[in-house]
Amino acid sequence: MLDISLIMLVVVWLVTSLLVTRWSAPWIFASAMLACLLMGLVDIDTVLSKATNEGLVTLVLLMLVSVGFERLPWLLMVSRRMVAPSLAGSILRISLVTAVFSAFVNNTAVVATLAGVLKRSRLHAPSQLLLPLSYAAILGGTLTLIGTSTNLIVSSFLQEASGKGIAFFAFLPVALPAAIGGIIFMMLFRHQLPQYENTELQISEHLIEATVLPESKLVGRTILENGLRDLDDLFLVEIARGEEMLSPVAPSQRIEAGDRLIFSGDVSRIGILSNFPGLQLFATEEGLLGDNMTEVVLLPNAAVAGQTIKESSFRARFDAAVVGLRRDGAQLSGKLGGITLQPGDYLALAVGPDFAQRMNLGRNFLVVNSEVDTSRLPLSVSIFITASVVAIVTLAAMGILALVTGLAFLLAIFMVLGVINGADLRRRFPFEMWLIIASALTVAQGLQDTGAVALAAAWVSPLIAGLDPLWTLVAVYVLTVLLTELMTNNAAAALMFPLAWTLALSSGADPMPFVMAIAFGASASFLTPFGYTTNLMVQNLGGYQRADYLRFGLPITLVYSTVVLLLLPRVFPF
Repeated sequence: MLDISLIMLVVVWLVTSLLVTRWSAPWIFASAMLACLLMGLVDIDTVLSKATNEGLVTLVLLMLVSVGFERLPWLLMVSRRMVAPSLAGSILRISLVTAVFSAFVNNTAVVATLAGVLKRSRLHAPSQLLLPLSYAAILGGTLTLIGTSTNLIVSSFLQEASGKGIAFFAFLPVALPAAIGGIIFMMLFRHQLPQYENTELQISEHLIEATVLPESKLVGRTILENGLRDLDDLFLVEIARGEEMLSPVAPSQRIEAGDRLIFSGDVSRIGILSNFPGLQLFATEEGLLGDNMTEVVLLPNAAVAGQTIKESSFRARFDAAVVGLRRDGAQLSGKLGGITLQPGDYLALAVGPDFAQRMNLGRNFLVVNSEVDTSRLPLSVSIFITASVVAIVTLAAMGILALVTGLAFLLAIFMVLGVINGADLRRRFPFEMWLIIASALTVAQGLQDTGAVALAAAWVSPLIAGLDPLWTLVAVYVLTVLLTELMTNNAAAALMFPLAWTLALSSGADPMPFVMAIAFGASASFLTPFGYTTNLMVQNLGGYQRADYLRFGLPITLVYSTVVLLLLPRVFPF
């Protein structure tokens, strides 16, 4: 009984930490796994076996192989014809192309490739195109086993629980109608998309910092006398003087040596500040000039998230210095170096010569407008690789070849052809995702071994006896959707599987519809920018507010969920 109490304490701490703290999900799951190990609830052999689970290895291989997929030219070739004169036609083209590619290629890479093209569209505002792009990537990812990491995570848990994972195209009978319904409703509700005609200006409204050096001629003179009041596309919003913040800044305010001037505006206009002698930009202070500029979006679970720019040793980590920072249209305040970085932050960077070679870029940023990682493969190599991928997917779908074997073979081909190298593998190894899944599998095994699952089943069985399994299925799905919006899709899937499995066994129903409900529910992230990486990627690119996701995403969520819940019991009977 003591073991059951301890494992339940770990689970309560795990859920609470994910919901109410800003700690990173990998750290939370790993600490829960270590707690189980230290308290003797699981042994080291269990931990090692979970870390090498076949589904988990398949996921890791897929993430590594996707580096080669991203360098195929087909998506970029198709992208040039996606935007049509009518908005409805554009959404249809974008959705179809994105959904098809997202079914087989990492949907983050698909959105990263297409977002740059759509951002430059002259026919429609980027804010009318980028949110449908993200939603289509989510819908397309549900079509196959490899379309999204969520499907592979659920398959990993099923493999562990039953000895058999999910078939390659098992999702398709439910996912395809749901995707079609979602695309139709995106076209019908296109009037709910915001039309921010000045999106380019909005996404450039960064917080910019400059320090007044002691020898500056600005010292002792007022803001008005120094000509700092009427700068093109830059506005002086604050002065940081020691620990004091002076805001709003009056025209009569005098400048002192050491003042940090906080501007808001178009980061591309920072060259204006060089006209003021003795005014040093934050990036220059960090040892980089601002003439080699790159824009990035901070990804969820980035290593620097939750740290200030100064604390993160940003310059040393990335060979880059932050020139400006923008966040979700929010008014930022304070010294640039003292602002705590958050997922979704849009950073303008001055980059050094080693920036492109850093191994940690992919784990921290979406690089928006740089030449980093954009090398395309020759046509002959692309055709050979595409044929190899089609052959392996076909053999895996027919059950002739294990997917993990096919992906390992494909990775070897990529290495031999020089499509990817050791540096790519180190940089793109999905360590955080691997840690979450391995830890979650270990905690789930602890629940099983201590008898907590059996006790929960015995407690739940009388409560749901005689209850139609459909209502239990609906409850599992809705709870998964809520957790996805509150944390992340992968964390929600890992957390919900043991509960859904227990409920299925307690009700005497086949667990498969409950398992699939978790997969589809964890991907139903249309209401906030934080539940799914692609939503976060387009947030600042399109200048979206959080209300835009709710207004446009709610009807998509309703139609997607309705189709899923209607079809699941029919395709996967209880």
